[in-house]
Amino acid sequence: MNVFMVGGTGLLGCEAAKVLIARGHKVTTVALPPLPEGAPIPEEMEILFQNINDISDEELAKLLEGKDVFIYAAGVDERVEFPAPVMDYYNKFNIAPLKRIFPICKKVGIKRAVVLGSYFAYLSKLRPDMKLPERNPYFKSRLMQEEVCESFADDNFSVAVLELPYIFGTQPGRKPVWTILIEQIAFMDKWPFTMYPKGGTAMLTCRQVGQAIAGAAERQKSGFEAIPISMYNMKWNDFLAIVYKARGMAGRKIVNVPPWMMRFGMIKPDLDYKKRKIDSGMDVYNLPDIMDLDLFINDAYCRALGVEDDDIDAAIEDSIKISVASYNGTVKLLEMKGE
Repeated sequence: MNVFMVGGTGLLGCEAAKVLIARGHKVTTVALPPLPEGAPIPEEMEILFQNINDISDEELAKLLEGKDVFIYAAGVDERVEFPAPVMDYYNKFNIAPLKRIFPICKKVGIKRAVVLGSYFAYLSKLRPDMKLPERNPYFKSRLMQEEVCESFADDNFSVAVLELPYIFGTQPGRKPVWTILIEQIAFMDKWPFTMYPKGGTAMLTCRQVGQAIAGAAERQKSGFEAIPISMYNMKWNDFLAIVYKARGMAGRKIVNVPPWMMRFGMIKPDLDYKKRKIDSGMDVYNLPDIMDLDLFINDAYCRALGVEDDDIDAAIEDSIKISVASYNGTVKLLEMKGE
């Protein structure tokens, strides 16, 4: 199988490339320099240092010719900050590239595409009563992304969107997204306890995401499918116990707070966004209701893609330790990019 990937040098794309190459497939990717120092990027992967948005349709068609599968492992999530209107940026990085690339894929004969999405799209469909897309631009954008994918899918071109939850694991030289968590909870270190919602989340390791991507790429299924992805479901209290152990604060007391109380804590970040003219992809006053949920997903979907068990506790610890180092400024790491 000949695979073309956008984002093959990133945390998740790199893991997918390793699995695909180990299974005998050829992988080509476009990526932006520089590469993270020390990252275990497969030597067998052909890397084209180009911005996909700067390549003409004719050039892109030539790159895609002879390929069997297209994988979109790029884009941005709700933790990347943008000025208003944020939907313009979600469209630029997560939606518009697919509208442009899919017709070219179909023209040159590619039969399958795999797109990395979000489990917030899954939640939006699971709980329409919460009207999440109406309040959260990021949720809306991920649903729009799935709609675009479905619009191009047919019997000759299948598209699978992986609705990814929280992911743990590290890539040497690259800044983990979990640095944001350290920023959010560090101010409570001087308190005798940490206040946090009582809900929980689905999760998996970056290695497992790589297996899921590879499994979806090899999957023989026509049309469109949105696949909820998870291998573990964990309450926030259990997650924070691992976080604080990694921070050298094992046994830290966690006090669960209801959504109405957490909303008071959202006033400061809301004012900060407004001061910095940031248009958040999440409604900060809706976030407490979301985090109060047990946003869990059955692992059967991942098992069907051939995903294997992994050490999630170790992956969380690794993510938090490097995030703490990044937060403290003791290491210099590459930031997440959309382009």
